Amino acid sequence: MIRAIRACKTAAEERGVVRKECAVIRAAISENDPDYRHRNLAKLMFIHMLGYPTHFGQMECLKLIASAGFPEKRIGYLGLIDLNHSNQYIVGLAICALGNICSAEMARDLAPEVERLFQTRDPNIKKKAALCSIRIIRKVPDLSENFMSPAASLLKEKHHGVLIAGVQLCTELCKASAEALDYLRKNCTEVLVRILKDVSNSPYAPEYDIAGITDPFLHIRVLRLMRTLGQGDADSSDFMNDILAQVATKTESNKNAGNAILYECVETIMGIEATSGLRVLAINILGRFLSNRDNNIRYVALNILMKAIAIDAQAVQRHRATTLECVKDSDASIRKRALELVFLLVNDTNVKPLTKDLIEYLEVSDQEFKGDLTVKICLIVEKFSHEKLWYIDQMLKVLIEAGNFVKDEIWHALVVVISNAPDLHGYTVRSLYKALQNSCEQESLVRVAVWCIGEYGELLINNVGVLDVEEPITVTESDAVDVVEISLKRHSSDITTRAMSLIALLKLSSRFPPCSERMREIIIQQKGSLVLELQQRSLEFNAIIQKHQNIKSSLVERMPVLDESAYHNKKAASAPGNLSEGKTSQATGGASVKLPNGVAKTPAAPLVDLLDLSSDDIPQPSSSGGDFLHDLLGIGLAPSPSSAGGGAMSSSGVDALLDLLSIGEAPVQNDLLASNSVSTSQDKLPSISPLERLSSVSSPVSSQSTGAAPVVDLLGGLSTNSSASAEGSSVYPSIVAYQSESLKIMFSFSKQPGNQQTTFIQAMYTNMSSNVYTDFLFQAAVPKFVQLKLDPGSSNILPSSGNGSITQRMVITNTQHGQRALGMRLRISYKVDNQDKMEQGQVNNFPVGL
Repeated sequence: MIRAIRACKTAAEERGVVRKECAVIRAAISENDPDYRHRNLAKLMFIHMLGYPTHFGQMECLKLIASAGFPEKRIGYLGLIDLNHSNQYIVGLAICALGNICSAEMARDLAPEVERLFQTRDPNIKKKAALCSIRIIRKVPDLSENFMSPAASLLKEKHHGVLIAGVQLCTELCKASAEALDYLRKNCTEVLVRILKDVSNSPYAPEYDIAGITDPFLHIRVLRLMRTLGQGDADSSDFMNDILAQVATKTESNKNAGNAILYECVETIMGIEATSGLRVLAINILGRFLSNRDNNIRYVALNILMKAIAIDAQAVQRHRATTLECVKDSDASIRKRALELVFLLVNDTNVKPLTKDLIEYLEVSDQEFKGDLTVKICLIVEKFSHEKLWYIDQMLKVLIEAGNFVKDEIWHALVVVISNAPDLHGYTVRSLYKALQNSCEQESLVRVAVWCIGEYGELLINNVGVLDVEEPITVTESDAVDVVEISLKRHSSDITTRAMSLIALLKLSSRFPPCSERMREIIIQQKGSLVLELQQRSLEFNAIIQKHQNIKSSLVERMPVLDESAYHNKKAASAPGNLSEGKTSQATGGASVKLPNGVAKTPAAPLVDLLDLSSDDIPQPSSSGGDFLHDLLGIGLAPSPSSAGGGAMSSSGVDALLDLLSIGEAPVQNDLLASNSVSTSQDKLPSISPLERLSSVSSPVSSQSTGAAPVVDLLGGLSTNSSASAEGSSVYPSIVAYQSESLKIMFSFSKQPGNQQTTFIQAMYTNMSSNVYTDFLFQAAVPKFVQLKLDPGSSNILPSSGNGSITQRMVITNTQHGQRALGMRLRISYKVDNQDKMEQGQVNNFPVGL
């Protein structure tokens, strides 16, 4: 039809074509044909645009609107749109319909008509035209340049409804186009300042008044647009400073409407290039918010203060006392947010008073909050401690009050620090002994105390290294043994604590000869334990005390000083974010080993490794992530799963001696008794530090020899390979799921035995940029055959420059496990300086078997 009309050469010929088409459409309407109703109505709309009467099709529009399909509904609504009607209500309905149902093509065609409506006198039509323009710009950002001048003209209107719509349109234009942002900065900044000044100083107006404040909605919209225009622009910000200071000082905060305006005003001051005095004023307003009785107001104040630290930390520090009070609030959300803020407030000058206040609150805090509070205190103490005595004192206080909430890596680090402070060994073991007398139910405290008594028990008895701040105590050898015995027999002690207690008794049997027989009796009581690990240790330690007095003193001598830097390097390498990087290829012969940091290093000989505590060994393929401190303490209770090419142990003359010292190690190969020759398999395996095997009494290591002879009885008839290996367990390497210039996402995996379909994924997000990410949100989509459950993240604020991370746990169930591999799409959204950012990616490198 359109082609036929355009081919007409005269008006009479065109009228004939239109008359003929209208007749055909009338016939179709009479026949009530639903299939071609929307097409006929589209023809009528084109005929109407040519100026011909089409009123006979109005009922067809209503029928299409009532139909079920969206295409038919859209044509029906479009047929009723009349932007040129003389009735303002019909025009208003047409604008609403256009804003809600228009497609990108319709928006391009009708944008000039909407723009023309900005010139009408009716404020309702202007307001609706502005709101419709926002929808059009969102669908077609290229049209933003058409609306820049009309949007600026709306800011000169007196009607508040038109003003609000115009401000919203300007805000949308700034988001859609950098050109529009520059244009509005030059032409609208002064106008916005005038609007805000007029509405702030206006007298009482009943139609706009809310709680004694004139139109708070207009206040808020104007402040948000000013924040957008002033961000990163010093000239615009200077122009806004005076009016922002006026709003901040004159607005009353005793009503919710006033608080809303003050909140937006503070956000604007923090978002633009404001003066330092204005920022201090804004932070002081937030300090008043912290004292408000309304939980919501306190919560938003804490959120803004966390972002304000990066801008003016000194001003935020003035409200440290109020923030500490919020940590003790009854509302769990406020407590958690305030604790995060306090953590950010800590520096070298205030670390001691802040830590003191937090530990005092730890004594009376709720049980559900002790976990978060303990983690933050330990991180603060570890990060800002410059004196080992202060570090040990604070950690002991935490262990006494909340030892059950202290994670393993925290007390492992404490053991390393104690080992490196020889002047404080006596003080530490005495402090732990006294603490254990009053607080024996804290598991981590018991472990550290038992370890220290086993290592430094003679210092406890002889009062060696007494400090001026100490009160002298008298402890006998029997008293020290009593403490370890109670820890071993305590009903709530777990396997790790009991195993450490047995090791401590073995060591004390050499240091306290008069009590040796008593300690042997305590140890042998565990031979009937239902826990195989404890039963094995009991029998082996009893054999050492009874039959191997000549080597006992060498076996149980004090542990060498642990290298702090080596420990922290190994801890970082075994972390979930670095596990995949830390896994290296197997070295052969004298080839160099590729370390996680990219430095090549030749594997040291086994005897050298025995003495070289700082060597960077290859991470062992164990379920614990290769935490070497477990092996040093002798608490590697879980058997390591075998790994292809990485589970076999070499045998040599040196290893034979080490097998004598390593109770419960791998079977000796056939040729160990026949000759002193060294197995050639030594050249095919990575170097494993014998020191790490010295105390790990239950880590079975498979032998590569096929037909091995019976195990040599080194300890009087005890079987040395009684630990059962884990069946069906697998170690999946961690992966870099997503990485951009500023964001890195690591996935680490685990499974429950017997359930291969379900995978637990621990995600860790790291921000490598110099900007703090706020409102951080991770979203994921998986195929239909996969079920995904996302737990909440540990936080929604991601620190800058890798100074922290967010962790999040997810559970994935692959209903077609073994048939189809996993796949995942990611979407990460966050805010940088209050600007929305989004990143997307796809994960295709999941390990095989998930």
